[in-house]
Amino acid sequence: MTTHVNLANQLCFNVYNVNRLFNKFYQDALADFGLTYPQYLLLTVLWNHDHQELRALGQELQLNSNTLTPLVKRLEERGWVKRVHPKTDKRRLIVSLTEHAKASEAPIQQALADCLGRYHLTEADYQQALTLNQKLITALDA
Repeated sequence: MTTHVNLANQLCFNVYNVNRLFNKFYQDALADFGLTYPQYLLLTVLWNHDHQELRALGQELQLNSNTLTPLVKRLEERGWVKRVHPKTDKRRLIVSLTEHAKASEAPIQQALADCLGRYHLTEADYQQALTLNQKLITALDA
């Protein structure tokens, strides 16, 4: 006897849908700033700790250099970051925020908060989802 699995009851399908919907959420929230979700993530890392080596950014964002380098280049071309090779070691690459990026942090965070407010999620809902998601990541990454 064959038992069919209901797609709606599959955690992987639900996570896939949440990912898709989060991408749309960030696309909408960041549209006025001309940023993509991955670009926002990179800026977030730099807002928390500016002047980082490209390698450290890749580790924190869990991105390979073939993905990260074009991302940083696009942000630089659009005036969000600057890249500098230190004179003492040309192999290193330091990525830093521009004044435009620093000044844009608060308006971007406000735009995200405004968008999130439309979904009627409480702080407790958010924290509960974050905790469970971190538990899943830890379990699946082991």
